[in-house]
Amino acid sequence: MTILDKIIAEKRLEVTRCEAEMPVTALHALPPFTRPVLSARAALTAAGSSGIIAEFKRRSPSKGVLNGTAEAGATTAGYAAAGAAVLSVLTDEPFFGGTADDLRAARAACPITPILRKDFIISEYQITEARAMGADLILLIASCLSPAEVVQFSAFAHSLELEVLLEVHDEAELRSHLADTVDLVGVNNRNLATFATDVETSARLAGLIPRTFVRVAESGLQHASTILALRRAGYQGFLIGETFMKTTDPAAALAGLVAELSGPVTAS
Repeated sequence: MTILDKIIAEKRLEVTRCEAEMPVTALHALPPFTRPVLSARAALTAAGSSGIIAEFKRRSPSKGVLNGTAEAGATTAGYAAAGAAVLSVLTDEPFFGGTADDLRAARAACPITPILRKDFIISEYQITEARAMGADLILLIASCLSPAEVVQFSAFAHSLELEVLLEVHDEAELRSHLADTVDLVGVNNRNLATFATDVETSARLAGLIPRTFVRVAESGLQHASTILALRRAGYQGFLIGETFMKTTDPAAALAGLVAELSGPVTAS
């Protein structure tokens, strides 16, 4: 059983438990459910946008604890001030140390920055949860879903005014799971079976993603030169978490990268 298999098995139990504790009708009654949704697509494609999707992530199955002291509200507020176009907040607790409260704290601290609920979505209930937490877009991971589920869940997300980031890991997933009902296409350079990263994955798949979708490169992005090369290849979004979170000041790390992206960059 791979790490991904273990995560999905745990997620099914979690969804069943959450549905019993907080029915959908109760989620609809929460104040964030009716707030105006912000567009990540617009934020990433705006003139002068950094394109950075800065992620709050305490730990990962592959790297263990990245930052055990960072607080979600303060960290994401720092990200927004440092130039993040979009924020990403992990809400998976068993494997990544995230919670729904982390996203709520980020929402309260960053009222005008789009927020991605980063989790392993396997049901419409989780999408409704995302809306009720204050998220603006959700992640659908091709490795966890059938093509039909991608269409179903993305259409449901749109019915709640949420945008959708579809994540793929290779050409086969891109060809089988790409649907007109998603808004952004992310190429994850991390193999979810082994958790090894290879940035060439994004470079290789760039030309296969139609320009109607906002292209997002994910994982293993550490150097400004890499981001600029991927930007030339057609990417408009760059999801970065570990590079920032493993430092003592994630917002300062982001600010430094944004400064590099704005000035002369030497090869790394």
